[in-house]
Amino acid sequence: MISGMYLGDIVQRVIHRLSLESDIFGPLSSKLSTRFVLRFSIYHGVASKCRLLHGRYMPTPWLSSPHIQTAFLNFHGRPPLVDYTRKLFHASDGGTFALDWLKSCDVLGGSTYGDDETPIVIVIPGLTSDSSSAYLKHLAFSTAKRGWNVVICNHRGLGGISITSDCFYNAGWTNDLRDVIKQIHQEYPNAPLFAVGTSIGANILVKYLGEDGEDIPIAGAVAICSPWDLLIGSRFICRRTVQKLYDRALTVGLQEYAQLHQTLYSRLGDWDGIVKSRTIRDFDNYATRLVGKFETVDTYYRHCSSAQYVTKVKIPLLCISSLDDPVCTWEAIPWDECRTNKNIVLAVTRHGGHLAFFEGLTGSSLWWVRAVNEFLGVLHSSPFMHKQKKNPPHSVEEDSSCVDQGPYVNVSNGMVAAISKHGSDDDDDDLSVAREHALAPPNTKALDLLKWLSQVFLQTRRSTWVLSALPLLGVALHFFLIKKFNKFLLPKLLK
Repeated sequence: MISGMYLGDIVQRVIHRLSLESDIFGPLSSKLSTRFVLRFSIYHGVASKCRLLHGRYMPTPWLSSPHIQTAFLNFHGRPPLVDYTRKLFHASDGGTFALDWLKSCDVLGGSTYGDDETPIVIVIPGLTSDSSSAYLKHLAFSTAKRGWNVVICNHRGLGGISITSDCFYNAGWTNDLRDVIKQIHQEYPNAPLFAVGTSIGANILVKYLGEDGEDIPIAGAVAICSPWDLLIGSRFICRRTVQKLYDRALTVGLQEYAQLHQTLYSRLGDWDGIVKSRTIRDFDNYATRLVGKFETVDTYYRHCSSAQYVTKVKIPLLCISSLDDPVCTWEAIPWDECRTNKNIVLAVTRHGGHLAFFEGLTGSSLWWVRAVNEFLGVLHSSPFMHKQKKNPPHSVEEDSSCVDQGPYVNVSNGMVAAISKHGSDDDDDDLSVAREHALAPPNTKALDLLKWLSQVFLQTRRSTWVLSALPLLGVALHFFLIKKFNKFLLPKLLK
């Protein structure tokens, strides 16, 4: 009985401590400390003025699980009503895809800028997503409501448009984005251009920014829930049962996409293999690899991963990811590369799921949408917008040795804080939990055991419903031991 009570007390104290310190049960009212390096102008001049990046993300209480958030976004999402204006884009290779526009005048009834000076946000959707996706409607409506124009660059073969060439989109296909940006810039030369990529679209965007360097007309960009390293992501999504469910669901979506274009896939890929595919990797092996002419699936993943292009990004870029993202793992986040690049601000939350980040009691809005608009709005009113110029023949990064001095945004109590080696001695205590790879072995003392258990839970980041079951386990074990004591030990002691 004593052992059961002690274990129950230990478990309850661990849960209490986790709820106070790690924000694992949901955001609390703890205030964050923000530190930054003055020499990095993009952080000091832009990100430091973004209130949302220095506050707390508070998920909708009944959507606390990342799986519930992600599922709710895909099956419901509560998107606003939008009425796009569609224009077809004809690529130089003969391909055709749709550009869906939502202008500020469509939402506000008028424009706060001149016709050719209204800022334009170019959006790149995620895998098998198009302009009808709930999260893109949230983004488009919110952005247009603040007076900007939005254009969603649908992938080839999506949005109801047939594929008219032998070229398909993939996770590293940047040609279409490059051509669209070039044409929009030619049509609206006085309009500031911004870009937002989501999921696979974020990977495409970051890769494009790294490939073209300074020679792009984009003033600033945001990458949401990027997979970063496709090889790591491929291994992660088939690691556990829950991830396998996402893997299977995404594979079915890809097969439905292939079904729309069966004639071309039958000629360019392995149709029998596509039909029998059970995972994304299977589909990439029988379809994406063959159409894109990659030797192996791993070759495709390595070639198209955006992580290798992070250090080459030359424009202001905000990257938002979630530690509990069930699709794109935090293990693939290029932490040090983002620190090295003075143009990048990396914001990581503990909660949010994949592209969800629902907030408020009713879950009617997405936190990341507000964060995107705030960042781009501050950037637009600052002198730090990128201006296109030719790339130097031999570009040398001036701050290549300052890996630990960049505008790196650290996870702490549910949201973000910038850290620096030149800050106070407490900086080491503010390091992201995701960066703590080694756990100290437990000691026999109760406080050390509590600390170690807290570390374990933070490291594994189990879902809240699993953690909330631990007190019940302690209580059940307590009553079980009492029952055993009363049934067997007590009669023997009374004899």
